[in-house]
Amino acid sequence: MSETTAQVTAAEISRIAGVTRATVSNWRRRHADFPAPSGGTETSPLYDLGAVREWLGARGHSQAADPREELRTAVRFHAPDPDRTTGSIGFVLTLARRCPDETAALADLTDAELADRAAEEVAGLLALLPSPTPPSPVFSAADGPVLRALLRCVREEGGQAALAVLAERELEDSAATGVHGTPEPLARLVAALLPARVERVLDPACGSGALLAAAAECGATTLLGQDSVSVQAQRAAVGLSLAAPRAEVTVRVGDSLRADAFDGLAADAVVCNPPYGDRDWGHDELAYDPRWAYGVPGRSESELAWVQHCLAHLAPGGWAVLILPPATASRPAGRRVRAELVRSGAVRAVLALPAGAAPPLHVGLHLWVLQRPEPGGPEHKAVLFVDTAGTLSSSTGGQAAGSPRTGSSRAPVDWARLTVRALTHWHAFTADPDRFTAEPGTARAVPVVDLLDDLVDLTPARQVRISRADVDPVELFTRTETGRRELIEAARRLLDAADLAGWPEPGSPREWRTATASDLTRGGALTLLRTVADTKGPEPDGASSAPGTPVLTGADIARGTGPTGDPAELRPVAPPPVIAAGDVLVRAIAGGTGPMARVADEADAGALLGPQVHLLRPDPARLDSWFLAGFIGSAENIAGASTGSTVLHVAPGRLRVPLLPLDEQRRYGEAFRHVHELRVRARRAARFAEETAALLTDGLTGGALLPSETPADADPA
Repeated sequence: MSETTAQVTAAEISRIAGVTRATVSNWRRRHADFPAPSGGTETSPLYDLGAVREWLGARGHSQAADPREELRTAVRFHAPDPDRTTGSIGFVLTLARRCPDETAALADLTDAELADRAAEEVAGLLALLPSPTPPSPVFSAADGPVLRALLRCVREEGGQAALAVLAERELEDSAATGVHGTPEPLARLVAALLPARVERVLDPACGSGALLAAAAECGATTLLGQDSVSVQAQRAAVGLSLAAPRAEVTVRVGDSLRADAFDGLAADAVVCNPPYGDRDWGHDELAYDPRWAYGVPGRSESELAWVQHCLAHLAPGGWAVLILPPATASRPAGRRVRAELVRSGAVRAVLALPAGAAPPLHVGLHLWVLQRPEPGGPEHKAVLFVDTAGTLSSSTGGQAAGSPRTGSSRAPVDWARLTVRALTHWHAFTADPDRFTAEPGTARAVPVVDLLDDLVDLTPARQVRISRADVDPVELFTRTETGRRELIEAARRLLDAADLAGWPEPGSPREWRTATASDLTRGGALTLLRTVADTKGPEPDGASSAPGTPVLTGADIARGTGPTGDPAELRPVAPPPVIAAGDVLVRAIAGGTGPMARVADEADAGALLGPQVHLLRPDPARLDSWFLAGFIGSAENIAGASTGSTVLHVAPGRLRVPLLPLDEQRRYGEAFRHVHELRVRARRAARFAEETAALLTDGLTGGALLPSETPADADPA
């Protein structure tokens, strides 16, 4: 039984319970049995977490308590202690290997007993965890809240989630810069670019171990990692032991460039997402390092130092894939090194990713695929360039999925499509580089001799540009004709949707009684749902993020697309609602372009509700969904229910709905459905118009298409 627990603020209680801070304030005033403050000040009181959980559980809120948030809170209320963190990480490994009954038994121990058991179990593991200094395996009763929260997090969320939370505090105090997590879909793409059956894989800047874990999924049996941040190396060691229990895992602490822990190693493959923009990477002390076989990297070219470090750790013919910032491909300071890499045949491909694919999200990163030259091996005469940056920001599912995007929101990446596109071109290129078929504007094999100019620019967007030699006039004319026919058909459907035949002529404005959404909720005709996200927690780490159910966002409603949100970025404090067909979805932030509300269809069903969306679930026997969506999405209704100055937040309970019989609601619902179809067809026609115009422009400027011999305004007579 627990003796002590961490203390939490009112804001943290709101996140644990999945309610607003105002609700917590109301609880404090209205319920005499609400836990009394156990610390803090009069203006910023602290509450015992155990008492709060007990109080919430008695009122049906126990399921809203997030084990990760509880662990985060418990860790935050302890002073930073690397030794305690190391011991806790070791305890995760022991807990993850236990059966549920054993972990349940540990929960019944007192804090002192639990601390003694944890110290005993991790004592034998500490020597296996990478650490610059031997840590102390001692836990005390004061660590009980952290250990108890850790136990619950591992039991309910898994070992990887617990490792991510434990690393957060240490990373906050870390001096490391330019270090970013690797999302799991990107890690899988990196691993898929390696040849099949690589066994020994090294990551010299392994972070949480995401790239090595992906390599293990592809069959790697020996995983070697190094990281300069101790907690990341420890996290990787334990995380890889959990993710790949049959693999041989070795992780070391240290700066790979200055203090290589695997000096002399020749791996089958190397994967790496190195730090970016690091000017203190060791330029002066490493000036004569034998790794710089392709030229000494400049002080501002740390990325090219990592490239050569990775090549130096490959056996002849071995492969490496690095995630690099786009500037590496074109900075003048790196021109000579790039030239030698290309001339030697070490650079096999450069693939550009869309912005938002990985942190930093505002930058479209590149994947460099490298191969260490083999003495007497085949000569590589071309480099493959693939640009996915402008074509693969996703709009998955839903009506008008291909419609243009509006507003400033960045659309999520369609990883499935991106991965298929990238691997299709890569496999075709490696199968027969000399016969690779280019895809104008997307993929092209460029001869090495054409790259060795004054710039040696390896930016895919510049290398895959359409040239006259790449364009088949007959093929382009066929594509243009197809696009033109699709545009004409879309325009015809748009005209049909704009036809209001059968609508009566207007008379005097109709008036009706209305009720608020809150009134309808109290009457049982409507249910209001929303997702509460943890906005104060750290950004999710891609290593522990798994692809899953998509999330419907406010931007999806505005654009008219299906659910495109990433569940790894949702971070709810309680399980998010699951959307069903017929639900009415309302954007929580007013303004911008596009509709404010829509009715969920079958393509939306099963998606998770995003944090900036309100869900109104009507009783179909009392409310028509399209009728409800049409009225609550009107500009007047949204304005009346919005609060704020710079950012207008929609209060869904204040939205007003006319009180009409169900038959009449359905008449209005059909009219609003017609309006929705008008929007969908308008987007489709606009998309075809843009695509056809682009084809015509490319054809005219490239010489593949010729303009009409008769000017448009000429007199045919």
